[in-house]
Amino acid sequence: MGSDSAGAGRFAASFMGAGTSSFTDFLTGYSPDLLPGRGLSGTVTASAVADLPHGTTIVAAVCEHGVVMVGDRRATAGSMIAQRDIEKVFRSDEFSCVGIAGTAGIGLEMVRLFQVELEHYEKLEGRALSLEGKANRLATMVRGNLGAAMQGLVAVPLFAGYEEETDAGRIFSYDPTGGRYEEQPFYSVGSGSVFARGSMKKLYRSGMSVDDTVLACMQALYDAADDDSATGGPDLARRIFPNVAIVTGDGFRRLSDTEAGEVAELVARGRLQSPDGPQAPLHAESGS
Repeated sequence: MGSDSAGAGRFAASFMGAGTSSFTDFLTGYSPDLLPGRGLSGTVTASAVADLPHGTTIVAAVCEHGVVMVGDRRATAGSMIAQRDIEKVFRSDEFSCVGIAGTAGIGLEMVRLFQVELEHYEKLEGRALSLEGKANRLATMVRGNLGAAMQGLVAVPLFAGYEEETDAGRIFSYDPTGGRYEEQPFYSVGSGSVFARGSMKKLYRSGMSVDDTVLACMQALYDAADDDSATGGPDLARRIFPNVAIVTGDGFRRLSDTEAGEVAELVARGRLQSPDGPQAPLHAESGS
């Protein structure tokens, strides 16, 4: 609790005003050092950045009446595996989810602040932000980390959610300057993203069911892990499986480890027969 000059135990003036619906704006005025990346002092060397834990690959795809997001569980520090079971996909509110890639510590702080931001807005305004508004608020937070990002401490989120007006899922990506881009119908971020997107190009079909979309995203993560050492595939021995989030009109749902494990084991069994995974059929042009 803060205190002002009138005596100990009283709320600081920042707490006594009319307030703002943005918790980030409030924190900027009251205690900016608590914002992600703001507590840095001095210059961060490239070697120090390389030794920090980094999260890697997140894949999201639009499904029938919603969206699916899947993240691998590996964090790396240089050439070493820093953690095998890191969480990278989170519930941001009842109808959206967010995944993080890049510097793990800053990314996790950003996610926690974003969760509070959405809850704070809903409590003060009595209603939830629109999906577009949520995406814009997250862009502002990413932009606020630009100073740290310029020193190599980059944290880039992937945001997705369900929009009631269209009864559909939407996906938003970001660059380190806070640029916000809507992606359709799938996208991925992190070191293995190029391989994951290549895999999704051959597997994704418009109007896929939730189950089929989860399976396609899991296949894409497997392909990413096959070519990117920083991306972790399903760890069957340790029972560590990708995080899977599903957002539809029924709200946010996260697959249990048992449910995610069943999909991961299905993918792994298929790879024993076909190491490169399922192939997309080629359709000859009609005509002549």
